[in-house]
Amino acid sequence: MRDIIVTMIVFGCLPLIFLQPYVGILVWSWLGYMNPHRLAWGFSTHFPFAMIVIVVTVMTLVFSKEPKRIPWTSESKLLLILFLWMVVTTIFAVYPSLAWIQLEKIAKIQFAIFLTLVLINSREKLHALAWIIAVSLGFYGIKGGIFTILSGGSYRVWGPDGTFIGGNNEIGLALIMVVPLMRYLQLNTPQRWLRYGLVGAMILTVVAILGTQSRGALLGIVAMGCFLLFKSRQKMVMIILLSLSIPVLLAFMPQSWYERMGTIKTYDQDESALGRFDSWNFAFQQAVNHPLTGGGFEVFFDRTDAHSIYFEMLGEHGFIGLILFLLLGLMAWRTGSWVVKNCKDKPELKWLSDLAAMLQVSLIGYAVGGAFLGLAYFDLYYHLVAMLAICKLLLMKAQSGDTEGVIKDKVGPWFQKRNDAKTLSMK
Repeated sequence: MRDIIVTMIVFGCLPLIFLQPYVGILVWSWLGYMNPHRLAWGFSTHFPFAMIVIVVTVMTLVFSKEPKRIPWTSESKLLLILFLWMVVTTIFAVYPSLAWIQLEKIAKIQFAIFLTLVLINSREKLHALAWIIAVSLGFYGIKGGIFTILSGGSYRVWGPDGTFIGGNNEIGLALIMVVPLMRYLQLNTPQRWLRYGLVGAMILTVVAILGTQSRGALLGIVAMGCFLLFKSRQKMVMIILLSLSIPVLLAFMPQSWYERMGTIKTYDQDESALGRFDSWNFAFQQAVNHPLTGGGFEVFFDRTDAHSIYFEMLGEHGFIGLILFLLLGLMAWRTGSWVVKNCKDKPELKWLSDLAAMLQVSLIGYAVGGAFLGLAYFDLYYHLVAMLAICKLLLMKAQSGDTEGVIKDKVGPWFQKRNDAKTLSMK
């Protein structure tokens, strides 16, 4: 039954993609982050839904009146250079047969990211994408939070099997990255009941993150929480909410959780931590032995994991790959700061400032949590970078005097005919 439902939803969306190509990005994001086909047990588990959606999207884009030019921002240029460098490192990879397979997977992800840059070109579309990502990953946050509460935190929260976020560490990092998006939506949602619902979703998602019992996720959520407080509006409300909820959440967790988190202090006696050090040393040796290209994709194949986005890039793509990866993150952060600064004291662009700030918070969560987890190619990170680039493009459009799609949006399913400034002032 689940297989049939997922199939009907995906194929039912295809006509919408023919009408509006950007819907293809929304469907692809839903498939990529929620992985609904992985929740079934039959034919849909390995059915190429994402490929079908992307092919239909490209075909529709070719024959539509939508702009077909890639916006070459600093982020998109760096993203392309990084991918081209991955092609170079694959040519000289230690395990070429494995590396080319991985490169093909990365190429599909990056192609969809560039499609996002082309098709998501208005407030309405960007807001819709934020909703899709928040709902897709929020599903596991709410589900995991309820599971943690009902089980008393005795069992770990896991993601969908066979995906980027299948492990407890991986789903923990993904949930850290989505909480700020929930906050953005909560700040910019007119309906009061929906705002309360988003608050509840954020709380349950935090419970789920704790329920993963991931030490890296604990460090990531602390860093994300600090920047969320710093970057968010209504700081006093956030302080009160955190002051009331954190002690309750921590008191709820079982003794086994505290024992596991306590191993952060005794990392030199923990086998998992020692395994991380071994992988990091291996990555550094690969970069030293192959200073330009590294070992290429899948150089860690006989090991459990690279255990760090930074050492994963270093070991597989050398010092040049790591530098490009770091520059991409720094450039995205700089873009977010520029957007926030230039939206200051402009109520009509408050939504854009909120989104840029929350995307920055997500990047912080990824940067800290990812330091202990090999998710350097996680599509959500590159999607968030693309969203920041789109924020910059929309702000530049508004500054040029063209407010269509930035301030004056056509009323769609995610917006109501009401004054946004009046709505936000009532919060």
